[in-house]
Amino acid sequence: MSGLASTLVSLGLPSTYEAAVLDYLTPTDIPTKSLRPFLYGFVGICFFAWLLYRTWIYPFLLSPLRVLPEPKGGWPIIGHMHLRVARPVGEAPLKWIKGHPDADLIRLRGFLDSEALCMLGPQAIAEVLVTKNYDFIKPPKAAGFLARVLGNGLVVVEGDVHKFQRKHIQPSFNFRHIKELYPIFWRKSIDVVERIKADLFDGASKTPPGVSELSFWAPKVTLDLIGIAGIGRDFHTVIHNEDELAQTYEKIMEPKFEIFLLFSLTVLGARWAMKILPTNVDRWLTLQTDKLRHLCRQFVVDKKRLMKISGEESADLLSKLIQSNNFSDDELVDQVLTFLAAGHETTSSTFEWATYLLARHPEIQSRLRKEIHEHLPPSISPDSKDIDLGEILESMPILNGVCSETFRLYPTVAQTLRVAARDTSIMGYPVPKDTLIAVPIYAVNRSPKLWGPDSEAFDPSRWIDRDTGKSNNSGGAVGNYSFMTFLHGPRRCIGQEFARAELRALVAAFVGAFEMDLEDENYRPLRMGVVTTKPSKGMPLKLKVVGDWSKAH
Repeated sequence: MSGLASTLVSLGLPSTYEAAVLDYLTPTDIPTKSLRPFLYGFVGICFFAWLLYRTWIYPFLLSPLRVLPEPKGGWPIIGHMHLRVARPVGEAPLKWIKGHPDADLIRLRGFLDSEALCMLGPQAIAEVLVTKNYDFIKPPKAAGFLARVLGNGLVVVEGDVHKFQRKHIQPSFNFRHIKELYPIFWRKSIDVVERIKADLFDGASKTPPGVSELSFWAPKVTLDLIGIAGIGRDFHTVIHNEDELAQTYEKIMEPKFEIFLLFSLTVLGARWAMKILPTNVDRWLTLQTDKLRHLCRQFVVDKKRLMKISGEESADLLSKLIQSNNFSDDELVDQVLTFLAAGHETTSSTFEWATYLLARHPEIQSRLRKEIHEHLPPSISPDSKDIDLGEILESMPILNGVCSETFRLYPTVAQTLRVAARDTSIMGYPVPKDTLIAVPIYAVNRSPKLWGPDSEAFDPSRWIDRDTGKSNNSGGAVGNYSFMTFLHGPRRCIGQEFARAELRALVAAFVGAFEMDLEDENYRPLRMGVVTTKPSKGMPLKLKVVGDWSKAH
């Protein structure tokens, strides 16, 4: 049956179609026995045979993946497509994990029952991300879209280029260097706290007195943080935003439905459809990203010149890359774009989710504030040589538990996709080239099998060792592939410790200064966004400045 269907498709259907066209264009002189009905009928039979083979015979009788479990709810022709694109991203895979607790790998069907795979357990994830990492790459169309904003930096590139970049960028993110950045993180965290205090009265974020919209401030402070620590440029967006590079970047990163539509159509290979829609967002994005790249290139050239003249070393990441002499100017621009996006959007959204969780759990908020006040002096100077800020913040178990639990419950990227770059296998199952692979980060982070029956509860204590009272790195979960926020293997997020350090400083400064509640106690934000996920309607908080911090000492 398989050979017959293949023959009909590869030989019979094209030949018959050609004959039908020729018969129509050059009719014969046979008036009563025209070949048209026969030809058209044969075309119909061939098409029906191909459709039958594609949607039933191969996927259900012949495919080596047919033995894998599938989620319920598949529809004819489109398979599980409606579930795969459902919003918020990650909710459907979480249901699949609960419905298939013993499965590491399940099969999903797409349009015309094309096959895709979803990784639900540690063994399958380990093969895709670690042991066979370079057999699986980012979907080229999605990577192409991301490169427009992120450049061809570490997040986007593959293969030997990725190996080269990672090898030479990794030293800039070492433990010692992150320690040097803590004073910068703390200084900017205090700056935004002071601006928010003023906002409670002057309404800079357009909120009522006593309320501040954190989604207004979080992107600003994290852009300032990555500006100084990442590329050595203080954008001052918390105070005012007059930096052209920062202004251009903020325009591009502003959430827009049109951008989401463009991303979706690009991934589906239908970017051309934007030309017939009443929007010019594709052209607008091209103009803005070209401008951003030009500004970044000029900044890199100027920075290299100033470094050569002054001869002084700087703690920012870009300076470290320039000093390594391993990257051209264009490659440095790619890294600048990657630093801005990866170090800004991710921490911004995680900070918002952390305040949301703490506002909903006042008892944990109070315990954290007590810990902060006991460990940190009220007017600590970030430049003080008598205090090791990094050591203090990293040693606070409740603070680290809150940060780790927020990273777990609300990963900035809810799902990552791969495609098979060549014919390969996962857990012994053959995986043909171009097969789509989904790694549902959000769902794995909440898996009851890996995290227990309270897997979806906000419980920072799971990250604290019961015997020693110190922070642990596992959260009490089963195995190394339970916490997927920063991925694993060669594609593991190189800036994980950078992001953790940023969040520690922001949460400590904010919770130490304010008592917080949700403006609307019934507010339950959805996770929204194109690539990264943010609260659907912002994060308006009722804030109360705490009393004398020094009384805790």
